[in-house]
Amino acid sequence: MVTARGGGPAPYIYVCTRMRVRKSKLLPREEYLRMLNMSLPEIARIIEETEYKKEIDELATSFKGVDLIEIGISWNMAKEFQKIIEIAPGNLKDFTRLYLRRWDIQNILTILRGKSQGSRPGKIKEVLIPAGELDRVFLDRLLSEESIERIVELLKGRRIYPVIARELPAALESGVFSHMENELYKQFYGDLLSETGAGLRGGIQFKKFLELDIDLINIRNMFRLRADSMQEDARDLFIPGATFTEDEFQRMISMESQSEFIDSMKMKIRSPGLLQILESLREKGSLREIEIDLIRVQIEQMEKLAKIYPFSIHPILAYLERKKYEVFNLRAIARGKAAELPGEELKQYLVI
Repeated sequence: MVTARGGGPAPYIYVCTRMRVRKSKLLPREEYLRMLNMSLPEIARIIEETEYKKEIDELATSFKGVDLIEIGISWNMAKEFQKIIEIAPGNLKDFTRLYLRRWDIQNILTILRGKSQGSRPGKIKEVLIPAGELDRVFLDRLLSEESIERIVELLKGRRIYPVIARELPAALESGVFSHMENELYKQFYGDLLSETGAGLRGGIQFKKFLELDIDLINIRNMFRLRADSMQEDARDLFIPGATFTEDEFQRMISMESQSEFIDSMKMKIRSPGLLQILESLREKGSLREIEIDLIRVQIEQMEKLAKIYPFSIHPILAYLERKKYEVFNLRAIARGKAAELPGEELKQYLVI
């Protein structure tokens, strides 16, 4: 539970200014476009000359090629996020720590999926990003366990344990983890909304971000469900706590007309940026294009909130998201180049 903590204006100004400096060092769009026309060794050389050099050098004796790039940049991101928790003052520290717990969900799901499919611990470890409360040492301990039951046992006392203990048997039996994943995110957002209630300095600003995040997840899920023609009862996939209700979510995915679906969403949304992007999605057919556009509008909205509230949680969140997508972009380029995908096709997967 977050308790009211101070920090004074000076620490808030200092940290938020540092976030803006860090953000200015992220790769610009032009650099990604240049990489699309390069070979994998050329891209590796560029990455080794950036903020990722230290991790790439440290891991060079254990990994090679695209694996080295992927693991090096992921570990850099995890360390960067942990540094930000260290320097953030007062409630900003608590909000940042809460926000980064989403990586615990991703890592645990990756381990459980990998173990259930018989993947080697080394391969699973390559895609873990220890940026949440569960650090690298603890994740390594989970990976070293032979049985899934023992992994779950080690999670006892963690927030995610009750949901995993309840949902895992069905996930293992069906081989489908999406329901459990959704239940974990429902718990995650429910906890965050309750822990950032009234009376905390900066709590209202953090809640604004959470509501935007929840809205965009629900909108993305509605597009996915409609694309898959899954119009039966899908209320289980709904994340409560923001603009839409569960009934509205179900009603919208059941609409036959795409225009009617867009119009219904626009009647609920108040954000001008989101309204604009929804209108542009009316005629788009590719789900991938839609999802990238939704990510872009989320980042734009976060940047606006960071300007409106320059000494709040928003500059930190805006940087964390920008950094995350820099790593995702570099991983996509490296993996795509290794698979010899053409640059134009790769470009569709980048958030730039």
